[in-house]
Amino acid sequence: MSTTMQAAVVRQFGQPLQIESLKVPVPGPGEVLIRLRASGVCHTDLHAADGDWPVRPVLPFIPGHEGTGVVAALGQGVKNLREGDAVGVAWLHDACGRCEHCVGGWETLCEAQHNSGYSVNGTFAQYAIGAADYVARLPPQPDFHALAPILCAGVTTYKGIRETEARPGEWLAISGIGGLGHIAVQYAKAMGLLVAALDLGEDKLALARALGADLTVDAAAPDAVAQVLKATGGGAHGVLVTAVSLPAFRQALQLARRRGTVSLVGLPPGEFATPVFDVVLKRITLRGSIVGTRNDLAEALALAAQGKVRAHYHCAPLADINPVFERLRQGRVDGRVVLDLT
Repeated sequence: MSTTMQAAVVRQFGQPLQIESLKVPVPGPGEVLIRLRASGVCHTDLHAADGDWPVRPVLPFIPGHEGTGVVAALGQGVKNLREGDAVGVAWLHDACGRCEHCVGGWETLCEAQHNSGYSVNGTFAQYAIGAADYVARLPPQPDFHALAPILCAGVTTYKGIRETEARPGEWLAISGIGGLGHIAVQYAKAMGLLVAALDLGEDKLALARALGADLTVDAAAPDAVAQVLKATGGGAHGVLVTAVSLPAFRQALQLARRRGTVSLVGLPPGEFATPVFDVVLKRITLRGSIVGTRNDLAEALALAAQGKVRAHYHCAPLADINPVFERLRQGRVDGRVVLDLT
């Protein structure tokens, strides 16, 4: 095994990442070293590199939290994994395991959690450290590149849909058919839901139709909300907002039917006004949804392994991370970009 690795490093917020040769990390107790094969590129990675959020990562750091690969070495005390096992590194690097959220099945709300590519080094590298109890088990003979986006985009949308509590045969409106939204369409169809997809531009809507959306609407059309209300018979039972756009957040509340639930997973900076009158009189539930637990991830991966969900992605070398980030900034990524780390 090599003693050095290539990694994309954030040295200064808002500046190009540096491709550097670093020492391969050594796993500590309860940890594993993973030889990565692929890593999806998420909008959160861009926010991390730009320092957009109130709590910033500590510089320097390696972004990335959609990493797939094989276990290369075991730290002391690891019994549940073996070298050569296929695993994934997700956003939830680890949690305390003892607080009310962890023991209550909501480990993603643990205040002591660590996050891959944010508070600990992530997967934009040839090797990464994973917490043995928190890495995802991949299915046999995995497609490392295709499964990488499931580790964040997949589990985030899967959990977000479940949070709407929409039932088979009911309508789910998905706002934003990008890296998350195009996967959300597939999960929704696999769960027996009718899907109304909204985005800007015919290319995104065409992708949604190809993936099984029952209705596609240009979100900027003057009658966009009216189209959804008419087609769904009064509004969607659930609304999932994956768009990184405040106008999409405002529009989402208009798309929901009475007693509907709006699930928010996009994270644009800023605030949006909530129409109190509509929320109260229509009994709308407005709910934030943050990634998913290990159980949620296992379920999301199982659907992908069955062929019911597959990310639409393009491969790029690690050296192209800065052009990839620029495409993300400009909204020019069709589906997901996956870094090839082989």
